Amino acid sequence: MGGVQAGDPGAFGELYDRHAALALRVARTVDRHRSRAEDAVQEGFLSIWRSRMDYRPDVGPFQGWAMAIIRHRAVDSFRSESAGHRPQPADVKGVIPDMSSGSMQDAAIARSEGDALRASLKRLPPAQAEVIALAFFGELSHSEIAAQLSLPEGTVKGRMRLGLSKLRSQMQRAA
Repeated sequence: MGGVQAGDPGAFGELYDRHAALALRVARTVDRHRSRAEDAVQEGFLSIWRSRMDYRPDVGPFQGWAMAIIRHRAVDSFRSESAGHRPQPADVKGVIPDMSSGSMQDAAIARSEGDALRASLKRLPPAQAEVIALAFFGELSHSEIAAQLSLPEGTVKGRMRLGLSKLRSQMQRAA
């Protein structure tokens, strides 16, 4: 990061190569649409370059700082896209369940279960909900989550265990 702060494009290229895959996973936790997530990563890295002098290693590791920027870009992109997007005829197949195979009831059950899961996640302490979301929606390992959040891996595992236990209890009570 020192080279990047000195304005070295080569150092920035190395930094990008080293962190782009994780950045894409972070962006895709927010927006599963690959091209929008890729755009968010690109915008995020441009923002990192522009604000490179704002990074302070004494405050925390680069990866946590950078992934927060990427995540915010992805959230902004997703919100702006969601606010203006209305399904067009080409989108209808993904929005309306296929009734020919008798899956209307399955789709309704899946939607209900998904809503219950989202509601349960919101009731968890934020630290526990965050690690669960990164693991299941972001498909990150415990060590990747620990690196991203600048936490010991044991802390991540503990939060995951407690959060999943609470989720299980909430879902059982709701059933």
